[in-house]
Amino acid sequence: MTPLSVPPASSEAEDLAALVAAAGACRICVEHPRGRPLPHEPRPVLRASTTARLLIAGQAPGTRVHASGTPFTDPSGDRLRAWLGVTDDEFYDVGRIAIVPMGFCFPGLDAHGGDLPPRKECAPAWRARVLAAMPRVELVLAIGAHAQRWHLGAVGAVSDVVADWRAILGRDASPAVLPMPHPSWRNSGWLKRNPWFEVELVPALRARVRELISVGADGGG
Repeated sequence: MTPLSVPPASSEAEDLAALVAAAGACRICVEHPRGRPLPHEPRPVLRASTTARLLIAGQAPGTRVHASGTPFTDPSGDRLRAWLGVTDDEFYDVGRIAIVPMGFCFPGLDAHGGDLPPRKECAPAWRARVLAAMPRVELVLAIGAHAQRWHLGAVGAVSDVVADWRAILGRDASPAVLPMPHPSWRNSGWLKRNPWFEVELVPALRARVRELISVGADGGG
C-alpha cells in the first residue's frame, strides 16, 4: 500500500486511528524506496493518540524494538524514562504520551554495528499528517539531530542545540520543543562532559512532564 491510501475519516479520533493503522501497514521503504530498499521486513513502531500532551520524537527503532514491536524496550528506554521521571506504566500510557519517531522502522546496521539513519521515505510520507491529528500535544521532545532538524530546522551539532534548550523551549511556538541528546548508552561520555544536562535540564524536564501527564486522559486514538 502507499501512504496516500488512507481512507477519509468522520471524526478526529477515527482519522488518527486510520492513519496509525495505515502507517502500521506501510511498506514504502520496500516497495517505493529512496535508494536501496529496507533490507528486512518492515515493522513500523509508533504510538499516537488524540489526548496525548507530550510527544517523544526520537530517531528510529533499534534491533530490540524491532523485535518487540514496542518503542524504547531497551537500555535507551530505561535511561529516557529515568530522565523523564516516569514509571513504565506512565510512559506507555498512549493517552498521555505519544511516541512518533522520525522513522517508524528499524533501518538496519552500518558497517560498524551502529544503527543507520532513519529511512528518508518515512517522515515525508507520514509525519506531518500524524502530528496534525494530535491537536493536544503541548511539548515535543526532539531527541537527536534528525528530530531537531524536523521540529526546529536546526542545522548545528546536537550538543550546541541542546545547550540552547532554554531559549528554544521559551520560543513562542505551539507546541513547545525541547531538544535532547539521544539516551543511548553510547552517549555516556557526552553526559560526563556535560554535567549541566542532568543538573539543569533534567529537573526542568521532569517538572514539565509531570505537569503534562498529571491531567487525566480521556482515551486515545
